[in-house]
Amino acid sequence: MGNESRTTGLNDRMLSELNSQINAELYSAYLYLSMCAWFEDQNLSGFATWMKAQATEEVTHAMKLFDYCADRGGRVVLDAIEKPQVEWGSPLEVFEAVYAHERHVTSLINGLVDTAIETGDHATRTMLDWFVSEQVEEEASADAVLQHLVMLEDAPAGLLYMLDREMGQRGQE
Repeated sequence: MGNESRTTGLNDRMLSELNSQINAELYSAYLYLSMCAWFEDQNLSGFATWMKAQATEEVTHAMKLFDYCADRGGRVVLDAIEKPQVEWGSPLEVFEAVYAHERHVTSLINGLVDTAIETGDHATRTMLDWFVSEQVEEEASADAVLQHLVMLEDAPAGLLYMLDREMGQRGQE
């Protein structure tokens, strides 16, 4: 049993990487809450609503991994969450950061899939399929907002206001 957690067959390497991903998902929530606070400070409550919903979703991702590890008998070990950035120059800059961050998270998920394949952990590989699909949606969602902001870069402020109102509809569909 030297390389497995308790009696479940969850490989120690896989468990360690899943624990790291739990931390990464919680950091994502923290980052998006920081962005939410920045948008609130800029009086862009629709963008803030979008970010708050995104933060909640990231906590859900972390808990999905947390529960999976626990269900497989693995010990979840939480680590410190790094302080996120707190200032941005514009909504465009925020969403450039969101898109870059989601691409980073995709690379982390892909690394987990690689480890599951390398260690022959079919159950974890199957569970991670949901995260792979989710990251396609996450990147597409962030990129859609980013592309709207790129189009609005030199537009009148009224158009940003309209986009802000649209962003506030997230979760109310």
